[in-house]
Amino acid sequence: MASCALIPLHAARPLLVAVAAGRRPADLVIRNGTWVNVHTRELLGAHDVAVAGGRIAAVAPDLSDRIGAETEVIDAAGRFMVPGLVDGHMHIESGMLTPAEFSRAVAPHGTTTMFVDPHEIANVLGLRGVRLMLDEALLQPLSLFVQMPSCAPSAPGLETTGHEITPEDVAEAMKWPGIVGLGEMMNFPGVIAGDGKMLAEIAATERAGKTVGGHYASPDLGAAFRAYVAGGPADDHEGTREEDAIARARQGMRPMLRLGSAWHDVKAQITAVTRAGLDPRSFILCTDDCHPGTLVHEGHMDRVVRHAIDCGVDPVVAIQMATINTAAHFGLERELGAIAPGRRADIVLTSDLAGLPVETVIAKGRVVATNGRATVDFPHIRWPADVRNSVRLGRPLAPADFEIRLAAERGEATVRVIGVIENQAPTRALEMRVPVRDGLIEADPGRDLAQVALVERHRGTGGVVNALVSGFGYGPGVAVASTVAHDSHHMIVVGTDRGMMAAAANRLAEVGGGVSVWKDGRELALVELPVAGLMSDRPAPEVAEAASAMVAAMAACGTRLNNAFMQHSLLALVVIPELRISDKGLVDVLRFAHTDLVAD
Repeated sequence: MASCALIPLHAARPLLVAVAAGRRPADLVIRNGTWVNVHTRELLGAHDVAVAGGRIAAVAPDLSDRIGAETEVIDAAGRFMVPGLVDGHMHIESGMLTPAEFSRAVAPHGTTTMFVDPHEIANVLGLRGVRLMLDEALLQPLSLFVQMPSCAPSAPGLETTGHEITPEDVAEAMKWPGIVGLGEMMNFPGVIAGDGKMLAEIAATERAGKTVGGHYASPDLGAAFRAYVAGGPADDHEGTREEDAIARARQGMRPMLRLGSAWHDVKAQITAVTRAGLDPRSFILCTDDCHPGTLVHEGHMDRVVRHAIDCGVDPVVAIQMATINTAAHFGLERELGAIAPGRRADIVLTSDLAGLPVETVIAKGRVVATNGRATVDFPHIRWPADVRNSVRLGRPLAPADFEIRLAAERGEATVRVIGVIENQAPTRALEMRVPVRDGLIEADPGRDLAQVALVERHRGTGGVVNALVSGFGYGPGVAVASTVAHDSHHMIVVGTDRGMMAAAANRLAEVGGGVSVWKDGRELALVELPVAGLMSDRPAPEVAEAASAMVAAMAACGTRLNNAFMQHSLLALVVIPELRISDKGLVDVLRFAHTDLVAD
């Protein structure tokens, strides 16, 4: 087959015209497939697709005369030709994989384009981290468009991060090839209040003619919501109710309905289309955060599309929500998202439109996966040594660092407790009455009460903030530590034994980051994430195996949550209600203010 390196659209026009007119052969011809036309919502049988320079030159019932001596031919008889699937909002780091290995993992599932917000690494390494992610993203056989992270820290004054993002950083990044817009504007109170820094970042993005991503994690759909929309964010993936999706669509935002590993928000919101009858062209499907085990064993955007279909969406409409709708939102509808002339030749062949088994995946005109296996290389960059050594505690931690002390004379206290909610990002702000013994509050597994600690890991200050959490169901003698701790990505340790908490934290400092699970004096599982303490550059199946062992170990510690790690990793996300922990203390997200552990 001739080279399928992608030619820029303006430069490709003469080639595409020549192939479409029959003056020269195509690089690739797909024959006799059923064309899923997302522009017209039609299924058109027995069509051919001619590809040249990585782009679609023509779609017609018979393009056999475009087949030359070196043309690759794929017989699609009995199969549907679906546009390559597009993830409208996601964080690669949540998959514990580098861009190359994440791409290798999702290509067999039909994902050919991702809109990537690398705000996890931005919190650790700043603009330099974004550049490293972009550099590897641009090497991939898939199309990875990067959104410049907007909020590091996500809530100024409530947390500190390894690095900060400034309006000047945003303006600089808007000049880089591959930057498609501004990542989710998480500081929604700042936008509503007219914060100059947030509005300057939005202005820099809009001056560049690019899209501003949204993040409105509040149930208030009144004046505050309208003020946020007026600030410029064009989409939002934080809705969890039908009324959230309807309100966003009515105000001209694109509701992004997510199905990740732990966030299952499609079913509750898709009724805005299936019941309320809203125009589905406003709706986009995305994953947001996907665990590596989900990617390897369940799928990626194919999983999301199947789920939408199971929720009652017409298969072609569901495919539109994962292709053309997303492309149009980012101003790229002439570039991708459909099987039509000029578009990137991103095509999935499947024998069942509703079940969506992914049989052949073509990206930029190349077959990149067949029957569940990647068939091309996914190039890596060399990650600098300091990026692979980012966990700095300053000192070994001891059990005493995890003590929660009150005045010795108190016999009991009412305390604030973070309550996790299965399969959702928000938490509940709980209050519990607990005993105080010798001035200490202890974890109480019998009441599902564990300790949670945030350990500063960017500057080596040795700082530890302690609080309480409920909902994991851990038994005695347990600890789980992780350097994946959205969004500041310090270290989060949850446990019922202070000795185990210290052991888990010190273990992650030793290996350079990841997740460590301990019970009764021994380590049950370890996932090493040496790249910024967030990612591994090992192959996805290997990381997925380690991550699956981690999930099993957490279950052995007593949790019954669907994906306890994803809940664990969001305990410090101080922009999603209701109660969170940061390096500065407990945060009441409804008030966007610090609050005390003791409530009485």
